[in-house]
Amino acid sequence: MGESLSEADQKLLDQIQLNLIQGVGPRIRRNLQEHLGSASQILKTPRQELLNIPGIGTKLANAIIYRSAKSTAEEELKRCRENGYQILSEEQDHYPSLLREMPDPPSLLYCKGSLLPEDELAVAIVGSRKCTIYGLQQAEKIAGALARAGITVVSGLARGIDKAAHQGALKAGGRTIAVMATGLSHIYPPEHQDLSEEVVNHGALVTEFPLDQAPVAGLFPQRNRIISGLSMGVVLIEAGRKSGALHTARHAHEQGREVFAVPGRIDHPASAGCHDLIRDGAMLVRSVEDILEGLGPAKTPVMTAQNREVHTPRELSLSEFERDILNLVTLEPQHLNEIVQSSSFDSSRILSTLTILEMRKVVKRLPGGYLVRTTN
Repeated sequence: MGESLSEADQKLLDQIQLNLIQGVGPRIRRNLQEHLGSASQILKTPRQELLNIPGIGTKLANAIIYRSAKSTAEEELKRCRENGYQILSEEQDHYPSLLREMPDPPSLLYCKGSLLPEDELAVAIVGSRKCTIYGLQQAEKIAGALARAGITVVSGLARGIDKAAHQGALKAGGRTIAVMATGLSHIYPPEHQDLSEEVVNHGALVTEFPLDQAPVAGLFPQRNRIISGLSMGVVLIEAGRKSGALHTARHAHEQGREVFAVPGRIDHPASAGCHDLIRDGAMLVRSVEDILEGLGPAKTPVMTAQNREVHTPRELSLSEFERDILNLVTLEPQHLNEIVQSSSFDSSRILSTLTILEMRKVVKRLPGGYLVRTTN
């Protein structure tokens, strides 16, 4: 890396080094940070002080002291830069803001491809690897409809429902993000190499794991919290009662994200987990409109690729003309006559469209003939 490292690079190297140490998962890292501060401070902490922290045993303390990682932070950063991968840390502006809301966000996010501001309008689609034709069809159809509306589709690059979701978004010309449970140098499953390249060209592959992390069963549930964390809501399609996708639904619930489930045949075990979720309060999905209307507002208005400001996802299901009329309504109350006069459109058409927008809950009527744009 050369000898004259910038302060930012040194800080990033320390974060990478801590991330490389086996046994320092999200909860242990959060615990260390609460007691000691930054990654740089953790790595400088004397052994005895580390041992005083709950959850830190001799083996882990030694690993932190001796930095016993297969790869060094310098090599890791060099390889990332040579391959054009980004490593985003929580302190950086372009780290996804939705992830910051999580109780245990990834300290680092390795990214191949691009994360854009409009990816804040994202919905995850997850489900079983062993799914039926019906499940695959619904995943592709719903992902395609979300992508056409301007929603980024998030999934886990796995076989089955995940693959169909990514493909549905890609076929519709939309964006998709694949959250991996391996490092960027290990595409898993290996037969999804071509799919992963398509995802990179129209979105991103992201992971919290170092480059050389191979697939390990226990890392998949850990990865699932990032799938829900990147999304405003999670849609489950064909999740059996033992499906790993139910972990994602649980994470979504804990993170305050909306949970949706697509019903299947009541006598087929493939949808039993989805039916349980619907019984327990998840929103039933009949069409993409159910998802767009069920999602909460964006934390801050999101600028889409078409340079349109979106406050709530349900605005995305509006027609071009409806959007034009919506843009006449401001966040401050305005009188109906003022709104009509501000446009060259036919007044009767404006009035009928405003009624539709009110029914769609994107415009609210106030006493005295005033209207306001809703953001919740």
